[in-house]
Amino acid sequence: MILVQEEDFHVDALYKRLLKANETGAVAMFVGLVRQFSDLPNEACQFELEHYPGMTERNLQTIVDEANARWPLLDVCVVHRVGRLSVDDQIVFVGVSAAHRAEAFQACDFIMDYLKSRAAFWKKESQGANSHWVEANDRDEVSLARWKP
Repeated sequence: MILVQEEDFHVDALYKRLLKANETGAVAMFVGLVRQFSDLPNEACQFELEHYPGMTERNLQTIVDEANARWPLLDVCVVHRVGRLSVDDQIVFVGVSAAHRAEAFQACDFIMDYLKSRAAFWKKESQGANSHWVEANDRDEVSLARWKP
């Protein structure tokens, strides 16, 4: 399941969706939150996430397909929010179920690394009256490099 939506999501419901009776040995999940990115504690911070409908979902499906090709997974669930988000809001859910923990952990990590760098999302950070579009960073590229054969 891949969803791109403005609405918040319920982790418990997504977790239950990943369970496959008599098959699931492990579920690995990642939930990303909007963090305070200003050094000024009283400065309100907000995110604005934009995407290109259709293209974003295809990017995410390609990432999930690659994870399924690398590991024997039972199910994958990716939910990514768009629109205006505030500090402590949930922004992304990646969940993977598999027969064994190693596959679940690795696939979840892989999906998140590729989602962060290759999915068609554009992020604007706002602090008070100031705002800027966020560019890719070197840490994300280093994280991706470990998955290359």
